[in-house]
Amino acid sequence: MYIFSIISLLGGLALFLYGMKLMGNNLKESSSGTLKIVIGKVTDNPVKAFFLGMVITAIIQSSTATIVITSGLVAAGILSLDQSLGIIIGANVGTTITGQIIRLLDLNAESGSFLQFFQPSTLAPLALIIGIILIMGFKFKRADNIGNIAIGFGILFTGLMNMTSAVTAFSGSGMVDRLFENMGNNPVIGYLTGASIAFILQSSSATIGMLQAFSQAGNIPFKVVYVVIVGVYLGDCVTTGIVCSIGAKAESKRVGMINILYNIAKTVLVLVVVTALYHIGIIDGLWNKMMRSGDIANANSIFNLACALVLLPVSKLIKNCADKIIKDDPVAAGKYADKVTALNPVFFRTPAIAFGGCYDVLTIMFNAARENIEKAFSVIRTYDNDGIAEIHDEEENIDYLTDRVDKYLVQLAPYVSEDMHLRILKQYHKLVSEFEHLGDYADKMADAATTLHEEGIVFSPTAMGEVELTRKLVEEILEYSSRAFEKRDVSAAYHIEPCVSVLQDLAATLHDNHLLRLREGMCTVRAGVIFSDILANVERIGKTCSNIGIATIARVSSEVDNRRHSYTASIHQGTNEEYNREYEKVHKEYYDRLSEIDKDTESEDA
Repeated sequence: MYIFSIISLLGGLALFLYGMKLMGNNLKESSSGTLKIVIGKVTDNPVKAFFLGMVITAIIQSSTATIVITSGLVAAGILSLDQSLGIIIGANVGTTITGQIIRLLDLNAESGSFLQFFQPSTLAPLALIIGIILIMGFKFKRADNIGNIAIGFGILFTGLMNMTSAVTAFSGSGMVDRLFENMGNNPVIGYLTGASIAFILQSSSATIGMLQAFSQAGNIPFKVVYVVIVGVYLGDCVTTGIVCSIGAKAESKRVGMINILYNIAKTVLVLVVVTALYHIGIIDGLWNKMMRSGDIANANSIFNLACALVLLPVSKLIKNCADKIIKDDPVAAGKYADKVTALNPVFFRTPAIAFGGCYDVLTIMFNAARENIEKAFSVIRTYDNDGIAEIHDEEENIDYLTDRVDKYLVQLAPYVSEDMHLRILKQYHKLVSEFEHLGDYADKMADAATTLHEEGIVFSPTAMGEVELTRKLVEEILEYSSRAFEKRDVSAAYHIEPCVSVLQDLAATLHDNHLLRLREGMCTVRAGVIFSDILANVERIGKTCSNIGIATIARVSSEVDNRRHSYTASIHQGTNEEYNREYEKVHKEYYDRLSEIDKDTESEDA
């Protein structure tokens, strides 16, 4: 019964698709960390962009992935829409490499011949063996990643052989021949079949692979093959366009539209040229030729290369059409509205790039909070109404960025599985709230400055000198925190904790000093309350920076919990000599400065 052959065919297709997905995802995973950098360096030279798109797609085995990544980079402002044109066209050519690999089905090798190693029946088990050995027998950094690529390759060919075996059962009945004969008599059916299957499978490579498998079991003439192939172009590009449009801004949607318009132009070009050549009589011998797997792969590659050569020089016309179809987004409000475009959902399947966008926004948050802290110290010394307003406005912006990054990380989490990416996710979840806290403390210090101004309270020279002393230490701590986060500098991270401990000691000493001034009538109670409030927020800034340092150490360490616990435990037990030396050094420096403030005050009183 044919029902069992159909089940076997669909099972083979499932294996083929899973193998392609497994191989493609791991290829992207192993290379996506550099994809953003490489693609982002494309110049306005369309030829260079074309070759880049072609090579990247050939490597990661997915034109959809290349174009979706490109759309995200365009939305983030890393690439211009003009720069994306060559990449899109190159991606359409690069995806044909899968068909050239599948053509190994045509390989005939005698027993004992070296060529037997390249036959799918040998390649599939070899790839599976290599993959499982890498996964189970090796522990180097990318062993699982490379092993999964090999296993994906093996599963892909196993599925392909299952499909070929299943359709062979139909060959004796002539069912396959009749199916494709009907398509030859009605090209529209062939075109719609190719488009529909590519749309359903969301892969032009898989659809071409199915066609290659069917060619092993039946007679498929060129007149059928070419209309099915051009139908595939339309079905695949519509899927890509939909993915590019999900949660995207106008520029990102235009990338998907350019791909659709290019593939429509490519379809029309192939149909017109091939039909014209047939009617002229140039391809009479080819028209009814029965195509094998390699012939189909070659036809697909030739169509794509020829169309790229013709359409690349006029690609800006396609871009202009996309501009007219996709209208500009309304202008977004907010100082950093354009910065959050890096948080694009199209990057979810390439976490390394998604984390790159988060890093960029987190860096903006930290620097905005750091600048607010510096302004807060300034308005405490010299009240400035405009400066206060800037601090409050920037705090709202930090809250806006916090909300966007936090939601993006939550949405990204289901796509993260690799250990390194899980550590980054954990760190960024921690840091987004810590950076928000830094902004909050600056805002509260600005409120304290406002209270001093409105109530006419003036700190004594000694009190103001002490505030300035804490400012210098906070600035030093923030500099270490910046280096720890932005450069993953573990050495800078280890410098934070001793400085924070000295800041806590200093705050306690300054609080005692102020109580002494209060008892001696040199300070009012209200001034003392505000001074204590400022010191409390200074201490909180230090503690938050301590958490930033610990989060950096935890991410860089492969033994997150043990490393973090051993570091904090050694500090509390007094056994960390490096910490002790740094603490003594910073303690002496700032307490010497505090003594200078006291001496200056005594000389003024005298």
